[in-house]
Amino acid sequence: MQTECSAERSMFGRVEGRSVVAEFDGGALTSDAGGLLLGAADQRLGLVRRIARCFRDARDPRLVEHSVATLIGQRVFGIALGYEDLNDHDELRHDPLMAVLAGKLEARREDCAPVAGKSTLNRLELSRETPTKYRKIAHEPAAIEALFVDLLLEAHDRPPQQIILDLDATDDPLHGDQEGRFFHGYYDCYCYLPLYVFCGRHLLAAKLRPSNIDASAGSVEEVARIVAQIRRRWPRTRILLRADSGFAREALMAWCETNRVDFVFGLARNARLVEEISVELLQAEAEASATGKPARRFRDFRYATLDSWSRRRRVVAKAEWTNGEANPRFIVTSLNKAETSARFLYEKVYCARGEMENRIKECQGDLFADRTSTATLCANQLRLWLASFAYALLCALRRIGLAHTQFAEATCGTIRLKLLKLAGLVRVSARRVKFALASACPYADEWRLAAARLVTTA
Repeated sequence: MQTECSAERSMFGRVEGRSVVAEFDGGALTSDAGGLLLGAADQRLGLVRRIARCFRDARDPRLVEHSVATLIGQRVFGIALGYEDLNDHDELRHDPLMAVLAGKLEARREDCAPVAGKSTLNRLELSRETPTKYRKIAHEPAAIEALFVDLLLEAHDRPPQQIILDLDATDDPLHGDQEGRFFHGYYDCYCYLPLYVFCGRHLLAAKLRPSNIDASAGSVEEVARIVAQIRRRWPRTRILLRADSGFAREALMAWCETNRVDFVFGLARNARLVEEISVELLQAEAEASATGKPARRFRDFRYATLDSWSRRRRVVAKAEWTNGEANPRFIVTSLNKAETSARFLYEKVYCARGEMENRIKECQGDLFADRTSTATLCANQLRLWLASFAYALLCALRRIGLAHTQFAEATCGTIRLKLLKLAGLVRVSARRVKFALASACPYADEWRLAAARLVTTA
């Protein structure tokens, strides 16, 4: 229920003889005026239009006020701007920025706003793969998944010599009775276990899965799909898979060896592996005792499990002594010794996979990819994809508009806070829509540069 408040001015004392007052009479204002950059990035990629092509709309066109493209754009822009909940859109549908981003300043019907409210957006998120009587919008998962890879391919002027695909599984805690909800012992909570695939900052896959499975479940199918799509455009590009020990499984390694894909995976330690580096551990212990600092040795050897591997493979071991105890670590790889030494492979190639965890934090922490509170797994997967497209949009803004600026490596959350959350006075005339931004904005130069780059390349 709306609170009844006095329309009188709010008084905040006096400053240098002048009274300080506040009123809600500023007119058409928005707190997200910087989001115009998102619209420019979208025009550069054609992202919303291309996502909309992955949907089928069986609604009667005569009765449709908000197109699928409008609904998708509203949701993706909203997530990028920090609005995780559909309830937010009951107010956002009256925001002039959202209307401009939708390309629709006024609604056709008098009882509608230029963009949709929570109920209409909810029907979009509850769409299935086939239209039904009550859910007339449907989506095509294969087309959505392929679009993420297309964005990677289009971001390069020429095929790179090598790319690294990082795989990881993470927890998506659940607090309701969602479909596919299971308790996960490692994460100590009820959760989903989504599979992410990144190539640098580019998100290639975000697959929602129940948590009663192995971390690598479904990875062969996802990798096969992505690699096939990449090789159709880049047949000579070398591909390296990188992941932690949860993916060092025979099925995935054998697929890589059969399909000319290299890999470097973490390998869970066991007594046989530790025994292989017993001499190196003693040497590291002696050095650490003499210097008082951590010490490490590296060793290369061939290894096979007792029954689960089909062949012997190259294993690199790090024999480390730190904090008064042994800390052995192992990786398994298809790369040979002639290409890369043991130390370089472990420290420079494998350990760099930790950067992927920062990308997942951006997706889940900054862009609410873990807001999977809908009842069905299908709807939660669509939510995850929409959040992932918001990530892709911000990555394009960072890559194209913010290159060689202080925000070139900034997180999505920092970009939102510094460049998108800007107050703006909106003036609509017969000839233009003007956003008057704060003159004191400390990042005005970077904002103007990003706008110029995005508009120039659009």
